[in-house]
Amino acid sequence: DAVITADAMHCQRDHVDYLAERGAHWILTVKGNQPHLHKQLSRLPWRQVPQATREDDRGHGRREIRTLKILTVAAGIDFPHAAQTLQIRRRRRRLDQPRRFTTETVYAITDLLVHQARPAQLAAWIRGHWAIENKIHWVRDVTYDEDRSQIRTGTGPHVMAALRDAAIAALRAAGTTNIAAANRHHARDSTRPLALLGLI
Repeated sequence: DAVITADAMHCQRDHVDYLAERGAHWILTVKGNQPHLHKQLSRLPWRQVPQATREDDRGHGRREIRTLKILTVAAGIDFPHAAQTLQIRRRRRRLDQPRRFTTETVYAITDLLVHQARPAQLAAWIRGHWAIENKIHWVRDVTYDEDRSQIRTGTGPHVMAALRDAAIAALRAAGTTNIAAANRHHARDSTRPLALLGLI
């Protein structure tokens, strides 16, 4: 009775079979690692599909408009257990540049039937997944520049990933919202990290 959200890396037939055997539902992003499926989804008649949800947010110096369109899959999508396909469109612009929007279109599939989840609930689950991406993976990739780490031997990469996760968790538990600024703050005085952890 769980709904699993996952990024494109997990959009695999074995994964959905595993989840189906255990009674879990899923929403999976579809990208270039499934080129045939992605092409199928992008060629669906999205222009004729009305918006199921629309959210308009302002914050962090930008405006973002998110729309969700949903199509029921009767047949023809080459993926097991897929019941609906989703088109998520995000249009963003910086508030200081009112005429420059960037648009990103993402496709997803789910085994949830129409009566099992309303469009607003699907949008909330997708948004919740992206919140995890932004809070954890983006911080690790950008703030800690994890992808360019030179540590590659033995258990070193795992140890460093665990230390980065521990640092992020400690800062978030302290109420930090900007990890990069918090890192700079704690780097200026060697007693600050110890105080954060309650060691002094």
